[in-house]
Order: sequence, then structure tokens, then C-alpha cells
Amino acid sequence: MTDLPLHFSAEIAVARAAGTPIVALESTIITHGMPYPQNLETARLVEGDIRRNGAAPATIAVMEGRIHIGLDDTELETLAQTRNAAKLSRADLAVCLATGGIGATTVAATMICAALADIAVFATGGIGGVHQGAERSFDISADLTELSRTPVSVVAAGPKAILDIPKTLEVLETLGVPVITFRQDAIPAFWSRDSGLGTPLRLDTASEIAAAHRMRARLGLPGGQLVTNPIPQEAEIPAETLLPLIARAQTEAEEKGITGKAVTPFLLQRLFELTEGATLTANIALVRNNARLAAQIAGALPA
Repeated sequence: MTDLPLHFSAEIAVARAAGTPIVALESTIITHGMPYPQNLETARLVEGDIRRNGAAPATIAVMEGRIHIGLDDTELETLAQTRNAAKLSRADLAVCLATGGIGATTVAATMICAALADIAVFATGGIGGVHQGAERSFDISADLTELSRTPVSVVAAGPKAILDIPKTLEVLETLGVPVITFRQDAIPAFWSRDSGLGTPLRLDTASEIAAAHRMRARLGLPGGQLVTNPIPQEAEIPAETLLPLIARAQTEAEEKGITGKAVTPFLLQRLFELTEGATLTANIALVRNNARLAAQIAGALPA
């Protein structure tokens, strides 16, 4: 641990010493997922939700050549106003650290950093996956392979709705990643509670999810778990409302030649515009909901 470029915030250092449960949080949702100041307000709300559920929030980002495990309020505000933060995944995490850059962690990079810091549970909005048209572009998120190799349970509202969800689930099955839906039989689709696809696995309590996490470790199985947690009913946007808008935004992205890491931020921004802000409201509700469940799962794991 001492050889790793890890910097623990004061809150996380105290939590580690006291054996308090810790929940990791990604930072691309701050730098690339929401506009300022909503991104800062949401980050503070999410951290507060985790604290109220008995855990310590560890927002993860790269700053000054170190992986910050937990950000103080000044660092959080600095990140929220940074316009040129790198979007870090497995491929570019080390380069950003070596060059002293500032970077926000995706699902994959957050999992890596959380595992380095011995954090077993991570709350996010939605995971990346297989993009529409991946049979031509080969655009498949590194989040999927990270879930197959890094032992962190990830709580999300399902794959992002802009993705090819059936293909995403097929890849996860091939990689041996358990996909567990919390308290329902259908896979949620980010802003919508029901993707129309059945879930491979269902568990109804945080303690059951924690037990499954522990059992994977006992069996020596690599990788983590994907816990799909439906958006609260009062906050969801029905799939039938979203699908035509997603198709329109994807067509615009293709016409503009937008590819790679730029695709997701572009689509999310266009959907925010096309829904007159409804997707942002839903996004805040679902990430807070995921944070609460993640804190409960972390609390059910041994210190």
C-alpha cells in the first residue's frame, strides 16, 4: 500500500481506522455527466446520502500525480469547475498519474482505484457497455471487462439507456459477471425501471448482495458484481418516451462524426436538451438511490 500513489482524505483516513464502511464514487459524473453547479450540488447530496446510511463516501479522482480516495469540499468544488479533466479508464490511468494531470475516473478506473484502496462497494449512475452499432465500430466500454476482473460490487441503475442493452448483457454473461437486480425481475434501463429484459439474478436485501460478494471471494472467482437498482418510480422516464429521442440523438452523433469517449457525453447532453432537463432530474434521483443501497451493502460486509 505504501508504494501506491494513494492519498486518503481526512474523512476516509478516519473511516479506515475506525472500520467504518466506505463507498467509492466515480468522478466523471461530476466532470462529464452534469453541468456546473448541478454537478457539485449532486455530488454533495450523494455523499450526504451515503453518510446518512452509515458509510463514508470516497469520491475518487486523479490530482497532482496521486489517486485521491475521497475529496474534501474544496477539492470537490475544484473538480466540479474543471473543464479539461481527462476521462480516465484502465488504458490511461497510469499516464495521467505519471504526468501529473487531473483526471476523472470512469466506472472501470474507479473500480481499479477502489480495489487498490480495499473498498469493496462502488455506487454510480449507469455502467457503460456495448454501443449501438458496435458490430461496425467495435465500441464496447472497458467497464464490462473491468467487472470481470476487479473484485468490486458496482451499484448502478442498469446499463445506460443509450446502449445496446441486450448485447451488453450478453457480453457480461460471457465474461462471467453476475448481474443482480434489486427487488424486481426486469433489468432496469437507467432512466426507466424496465428495459423489457428479464434479469439473470434477483436479490431483495442488501445483506444477500453482500453475502454473494463474500462468497465470490471465498470461491476465488475473479471480478465483481453488477447490482442493477431501478430508479425510484416517481422519478423515472418511461422507455417509450425516451427511445425516439435516443434514436434522434444517436443519428446526430453519427452525422457529426462523434466517436469513442466523446459519444456518451454528447448523447447525454442532447437528451438533456431534448427532454428539457428531465434526464438530469432523473439522473440525480437514480444516483442518490444507488448511493443509499451501496451504503447498506457496504454496511453488511465485514470491516
